[in-house]
Amino acid sequence: MGEDSKGTYDVGLNTVVGGSSFVTCVVVGIISTALRSRGFRIERSAFIRDVCFFCAAIGSLGLILVYGKINFWGALVFCSLYAVYVAFMYLSWRFGGEGGEFDIESVHKRGSLSETILQREDLDDGVVDEEHCSNVPDDDYWKLVVWVTLPIYLPRKLTIPVVSETKWSKPTAVGSVTFAPVLLSLLWNWKRSPTSVEAGVVYLTGCSVGIVLGLTALATTKTPMKWLLPWLAGGFIMSMTWSYISAQELVALLTSLGYIFGVSPSIFGLTVLAWGNSIGDLITNMTMALNDGDEGAQVAVSGCYAGPIFNTLFALGISLVGCAWEVYPLRIVIKTDPRLLESLGFLVVGLVWSFLVLFSNRMRLGGVMGVGLLVIYLASLSIRIVQTVGDSY
Repeated sequence: MGEDSKGTYDVGLNTVVGGSSFVTCVVVGIISTALRSRGFRIERSAFIRDVCFFCAAIGSLGLILVYGKINFWGALVFCSLYAVYVAFMYLSWRFGGEGGEFDIESVHKRGSLSETILQREDLDDGVVDEEHCSNVPDDDYWKLVVWVTLPIYLPRKLTIPVVSETKWSKPTAVGSVTFAPVLLSLLWNWKRSPTSVEAGVVYLTGCSVGIVLGLTALATTKTPMKWLLPWLAGGFIMSMTWSYISAQELVALLTSLGYIFGVSPSIFGLTVLAWGNSIGDLITNMTMALNDGDEGAQVAVSGCYAGPIFNTLFALGISLVGCAWEVYPLRIVIKTDPRLLESLGFLVVGLVWSFLVLFSNRMRLGGVMGVGLLVIYLASLSIRIVQTVGDSY
């Protein structure tokens, strides 16, 4: 989204919309179909909250696309809608009694989902017990893998703090808080001339903040549990930063492949990249829904709407804020794509279908809802592919 080229712009927006459609239609549809005979109910207030906020997010994005322009303050308001969603969700849980029937003790007693992979006894610092791994490649192979991945692994290791008592390393932690601001300053200046005054100020600020944070961590932190929230916040921010870097490179690669093979970059974003981003949601939410009863189904369905809300308002919003800041006080121009608005329309149709079917079925997940969502997604994708193929002739 932050790129100037039309192809990258198409990939970015279509990835967000395509991923949202896949999660809210395909993932929710598969979960509903798989649980059709179990009679699981979804909490009414949570579902209404998520659908209404997602519709507001889609409507806001649609207005931006129709108007075709947005300034820095408009982008900031759009991004801030996610903070409103989080605040409303917390207040509804804290004072409105939402989720009152959720018994966390029952979840811990269920076993499989409450035990994370990192807690398994047969794993220790990434070393698997020999009985679980009979065919281990030779040392030369792993040495080659380490050397090949080192240019990517080492910068991530030195910028993302690991908040774990078993894997805690104070030198690594100090290095991560020292180099993280430097990496952020490099990303902030990537479009600027390295010899400009603005770039110099940003580099100096990043290095100064890194040195201060490093010395503070060196002097005050012995274990991550003492200052857990700052470490978690730093790890989250830097993980998002590396996700942004990876996404930028992947989008550029897909755009290049589109031009090489004569395929519209928007189709790559709507399908390949959107599916790749959403496959984790499919596996995670399906596992939760199938193995953890009513609570698991509730968390899985809520996650299918909370994730796209995050991607639409926060992830896309941050990109808009960054682009608008670069041209401030001018506005950034966003080319109106009727087919993207069409995809947003199908996304709203899927939400309305889920709303109507769930309410008519007393908030029970069922096959009618699941099959309908899958049909809506296939119809949207088929129409978009036919339109793209027609443009090539």
